[in-house]
Amino acid sequence: MALEHGMDIKTLSRIIGHKSSSTTLDIYSHITNEMLNNAAMKIDAHMCRSDTIIEESEIEITAIEDSKAPVKVEFKPYKGKIRRSGTGGIYRIGENLWEGRYTPTNAQGKRVACNVYTHSLEECEQKLDEMIKIKKAEIEEEKAKLKEGAD
Repeated sequence: MALEHGMDIKTLSRIIGHKSSSTTLDIYSHITNEMLNNAAMKIDAHMCRSDTIIEESEIEITAIEDSKAPVKVEFKPYKGKIRRSGTGGIYRIGENLWEGRYTPTNAQGKRVACNVYTHSLEECEQKLDEMIKIKKAEIEEEKAKLKEGAD
């Protein structure tokens, strides 16, 4: 009611005991038809230099509480390209920069990250596939050497 009768928000906030005026506004600023009508008349008077009085019946009012109601939006999940396990991953790290990452487990049982960087998605796919074949062959060779050394 104090806001309706023209009290400024800072004064009202201090009287109520709130630390900030935003708290007071969040809790108590229910926009009324009279407040909207007064605001419309002030804008009209300053902008158009008019003394026209606007009747409440002429104003279509939408309360702030109504605008805070959740809006139902149809959810459509993003379905990116799903890569199979062991085929690495491709990430866009810049406007014209792509990273292909493959992290296999080497012959000693440790995971080792291997990366390729390209300027296009297609080129990244191609280089990543080539790197995966090479790394898999290297790991098989290492495993074979370890197996021969153990025998």
